[in-house]
Amino acid sequence: MSRKRSAEAIESHRRGFIEGAMARWPDVDETQAVEVFEMVAGFAGFGFPKAHAAAFGLLAYQSTWLRVHYGPELLAALLDEQPMGFYPPDSLVHEAQRRGTTVLAPDLNDSALGCLIDEQGALRLGLRHVRGVRKEQIEELIDERSANGPFASLSDLTARAGGARSSLEALAWAGACDRLADADAEGEKQRPGLARRAVLWQLGIGAPAPASKAQLSLGFDLPAAPALDPLTAWQTMLADYAATGLTTGSHPLELMRPDLDKRGALPSGVLERAPHRSRARVGGLVVARQRPGTAGGVCFVLLEDEQGTINLVLKPKIYERFRLTVRTEPLVFAEGILERHASAGGTVNLLVDRIEALEPGNAQLAEIGEVVSADFRAVAPAVMSFAQGRRR
Repeated sequence: MSRKRSAEAIESHRRGFIEGAMARWPDVDETQAVEVFEMVAGFAGFGFPKAHAAAFGLLAYQSTWLRVHYGPELLAALLDEQPMGFYPPDSLVHEAQRRGTTVLAPDLNDSALGCLIDEQGALRLGLRHVRGVRKEQIEELIDERSANGPFASLSDLTARAGGARSSLEALAWAGACDRLADADAEGEKQRPGLARRAVLWQLGIGAPAPASKAQLSLGFDLPAAPALDPLTAWQTMLADYAATGLTTGSHPLELMRPDLDKRGALPSGVLERAPHRSRARVGGLVVARQRPGTAGGVCFVLLEDEQGTINLVLKPKIYERFRLTVRTEPLVFAEGILERHASAGGTVNLLVDRIEALEPGNAQLAEIGEVVSADFRAVAPAVMSFAQGRRR
């Protein structure tokens, strides 16, 4: 039924509901009964036929069954079908990791075009998820690998890459060449963050400019990289987001947690156990922003940290006061009153009275160099925003 008809239908029950509530429960006065009815009436804007409800119920059951019994396979299918759905790929990956699924970065020797599940049940991201690389270039590298074996080193890669040489830097930023740096290190495993930096330095010599298929490579061994400072955990995370739109490594909030602890912010796992109506502070990565027309100007923001998700509720006056922050910032710090209502299944919401941009702490600022953009806003994953689809 239409929204107008559903609103009219439920409104016809107003007086009967209020009088019935007051007659059945002596401790309920008219004000309380009206308040409860208004909460119920808001659902009228979402009314739809039973057939629609049954179809959604079936999809929910099927998705849940697949998530429980074939979690990695479901994640692979969702990632390869992007863009689609409510949650961005980054959030899908983090949720799977929290459930115990191992998600591995792209790798030139192990990845296919799309996502794969290895023998240990880990998901390996496909090379198609690396930004700035054409499908034909990826297929050329995969065909070369299939015909003549895995790439043994960076020198071997640059000699055999052919027309795909121009894509090697983009693949290196995504970490797809890290293991080749380990191979060039004569069996010594590179320190975390050093492999990627060494690869980028060497590729600057081995593949300095876009190469055509007609260009020949003499296959000279690349010189070893000089002493370099490794990429820090923060820089590596920024590089991951810039290259693939997600990170399989440390969550941004995990890296910012020491500074958040100093500010008294609770992680989502602790927030779940906090008492009803207590004040709380949280920090998170924005996953979605919603302001339904039927919500009377209330804005809902879904955050994610390294432990799970957090629901923020902003009343109209609070939303208008912090409108720019709510609509544009990918990382936010919020404080307000925690609410947990049995009628909502015990779901925890934070009724926000203040929200601000969450900036990197001193530890992250000390790590930022010229290698990658210092501003997380430049690489933040797109989110579902105000029914406008995904955008930053």
